[in-house]
Amino acid sequence: MWCLVLAWAVLAEPPANVLADPSFGVARAEPGSKTMVEIGSRPQLFVDSFLLDALSGEARRVLHSPTPREVVLTFDRPWEGSLCAYVTVMRVESGWRLYYRGLGSEEDGRQCTCVAESTDGVQFTRPSLGLFESHGSKDNNIVWQDDGSHNFTPFLDSNPAAPADQRYKAFGSIGPHSKLGAFGSPDGLHWRLLQAEPVLTDGDFDSQNLGFFDPLRGEYVAYYRAGRDGVRDVKVARSKDFIHWSPGQWLDYQGAGPEHLYTNAIAPYPRAPELYLGFPCRFVPERTKFPEHKAAGVNDGVLMSSRDGLHFERWREAFLRPGLDPDCWTERNNYLAWGLAETSPSEISLYWNEHYRHPGHQLRRGVIRTDGFVSVNAGFAGGELLTRPLVFAGKRLVINYSTSAVGSVRAELCDEHGTPYPGFDCASCALLFGDEIAAELKWGERSPGELAGKPVRLRVRLKDADLFSFRLVD
Repeated sequence: MWCLVLAWAVLAEPPANVLADPSFGVARAEPGSKTMVEIGSRPQLFVDSFLLDALSGEARRVLHSPTPREVVLTFDRPWEGSLCAYVTVMRVESGWRLYYRGLGSEEDGRQCTCVAESTDGVQFTRPSLGLFESHGSKDNNIVWQDDGSHNFTPFLDSNPAAPADQRYKAFGSIGPHSKLGAFGSPDGLHWRLLQAEPVLTDGDFDSQNLGFFDPLRGEYVAYYRAGRDGVRDVKVARSKDFIHWSPGQWLDYQGAGPEHLYTNAIAPYPRAPELYLGFPCRFVPERTKFPEHKAAGVNDGVLMSSRDGLHFERWREAFLRPGLDPDCWTERNNYLAWGLAETSPSEISLYWNEHYRHPGHQLRRGVIRTDGFVSVNAGFAGGELLTRPLVFAGKRLVINYSTSAVGSVRAELCDEHGTPYPGFDCASCALLFGDEIAAELKWGERSPGELAGKPVRLRVRLKDADLFSFRLVD
């Protein structure tokens, strides 16, 4: 009996070198042909294939979904209802602000734009603004009730040249949905149409059409709905003044097939603004889960990203699934709001609508770890990633990672040919295990700052681990 127990104990204990060496039995990732890029000290994510030159073993990119949390708003006011939509999440001085469509007055069919506010991105309240009358009272949170209310989508203008009375700007469809108007406001609450003429007309604007100022490129960017070969799709246009726009260009999805994209939710990622992230709502009109429902179709949310604002890598797998709630398996649910809220150092909040055209229409918050949209993952057998050549600034290399109790991460800094620089090989790298947003990789007393300005490939060896992002810091 004791022999059997001893034999089981020996078999149950993994070999020491399996735990100590995450590259155990894994082929090296070999350099490819990608050219060198400068990354400075900005966070580097794996939402696209831009950084990666090679993967080996079990290493692969994995899409992660937000974890649903609480309902932050139920659209139960008389001027709201089950058709509220097109939510915008905006950072303001006092915290966070939501903009969304309300039904307005049933008597004249006028829609309206409403706001809710929060200091933490979790608990939202409706301010009583007294600006517009609805249902016989001005005790409401309506900020606009005129042309454009169907899909009024504001943003806080970061352009230093923006006039004081246009610190906030917005798009909204005016007249028929084939015209897009420009709006301005000093405070995001008191709005006016900037000119009677539309600023964009080459689209079908019955959706959430959005714009923002890109300080890295020094221009305004607009993303808006248009029909393309029978499919709802997205165009991009650019402007120096928000009034005069370039002709719209169709987004290029790098070989991903045509799909109905009902919204787009594209914006620069706040932690790495050179990277655009989009969270379009994918509409599948030919599928109906509940035939008795008023309208056909089902929706989910997808993720896409771009480095130039035109060419996007779009994941075909869903970023946000409808889930177990049957009322989310009907049309025009699961619209991800435009905007991300950094609600803690370790999490980002996203928001989406549920129960469209159902009682209890609501907005739910979900969370994803900081930079945690996509990881490079390897199972217990291990795997490697090798980046393209990089030029960086900074002295310390920190990574956002997660392992199991037996998992691990090690790395080396290599030259353009994939050969480790002396003292920066995997054997010299202290093994990391755990779950941390910003953990430093160390090579004894050596500092990655010694290689600043030189071409460096980062090789990471993973074992039952995920790597979400990395950056060089001082």
